[in-house]
Amino acid sequence: MLGPTDDLATLVAAAVQKGADALGMAGGDGSLATVAAAAAQHNLPFICLPAGTRNHFALDLGIVRHDLNGALDAFTAGVERRIDMAEVNGRPFLNNISLGVYGDAVQRSGYRDAKLQTMLDALHEVLSSTAPAPELLLTDHLASRHTSPLVVLVSNNEYAIDQPLAQGSRPRLDTGRLGIIVLDRPGAKHPPVTAWSAHSIEIAATAPLPAGLDGEAVTLLPPLHCSTRPSALRVRISGHHPGASPSALLSSR
Repeated sequence: MLGPTDDLATLVAAAVQKGADALGMAGGDGSLATVAAAAAQHNLPFICLPAGTRNHFALDLGIVRHDLNGALDAFTAGVERRIDMAEVNGRPFLNNISLGVYGDAVQRSGYRDAKLQTMLDALHEVLSSTAPAPELLLTDHLASRHTSPLVVLVSNNEYAIDQPLAQGSRPRLDTGRLGIIVLDRPGAKHPPVTAWSAHSIEIAATAPLPAGLDGEAVTLLPPLHCSTRPSALRVRISGHHPGASPSALLSSR
């Protein structure tokens, strides 16, 4: 159990030192990444227990998110496979890192209770403000430069943005590539949305960047170097659960 003054990384290190055969975490996606990083480092199986608010990582692993008790079967009768992890400037993440409007919204105190409204408020302030904002700069797969986009999302494997019934999930977690989505400001020379995949990407900026790292509010120092760690993590899930995300199940039909 994680108390209010406990450090999660310290508790996990102690568990490993005592000879843990596997590492599991019941919590939000940000906490999962800390435990998963330790599991990857020591080549231990990792078990995700869907006890967070939205459980995006559990969704993409193919875990039934409302079946917390059933997810525990992964410890005794689990099915194991290897998936990728990703990192930004050495910090691990399982889902994504978001910059721009979303990165600003995550920092706000009301974000957890009213995500959509907080996001809209942040977007309105960005579009109506004349104050200078930290300038983001990145180059896409066609060598086009994107300066000060509204949103940059770098994900551990690509999201299924072309599947309306399963948007927000990833068909695979083992491609060895990052997914990158850029939403440019109105009037930019590029299409409104640019999406591609890559093994790594570097993002420059003129100041420290507020960001959402697996949904947690952080501030990152530029330049940001995002990269993938192919097949770095052994994951184990219950044999009673699908083991595939909604977008993967749709693709297989």
